[in-house]
Amino acid sequence: MTEPQNPSQPQPHEPGQPYGQQPYVQQPSPAQPGAPLSQQDEKTWAILSHVGGLLFSFVAPLIIWLVFRGRGPYLEDQAKEALNFQITLLIVYVAGSILSVIGIGLLILLAAWVAALVFGILAAVAASRFEWYRYPVTLRLVK
Repeated sequence: MTEPQNPSQPQPHEPGQPYGQQPYVQQPSPAQPGAPLSQQDEKTWAILSHVGGLLFSFVAPLIIWLVFRGRGPYLEDQAKEALNFQITLLIVYVAGSILSVIGIGLLILLAAWVAALVFGILAAVAASRFEWYRYPVTLRLVK
């Protein structure tokens, strides 16, 4: 058994290796998913994906979905659900902004903001109870 090496001391030469180079050690692939999350962790991140959507639009659920994809079915579903809702809201906000020239766009923007607030809170409360939540009137663009 070899003792741990101090990096400040010169390393012994391995046969077949050029001087000054360490032998190749294969690192784990970053594409491999991490360990499955506990139920409590899934619930916490699901709540953050819904609340993060209120604060940071589609960015928060997108990051959570990409980072934790494959580590828990509940979290993956809820992050995708929050992402789809935020993308739908983004489309409504753009349409409302364009129609604000006519005047009706301001009502659309106000209604979308209220809907985002109400449904985001309802989704976060449902996630805190570990319930599978579906936003109404949402385009399911991310499958």
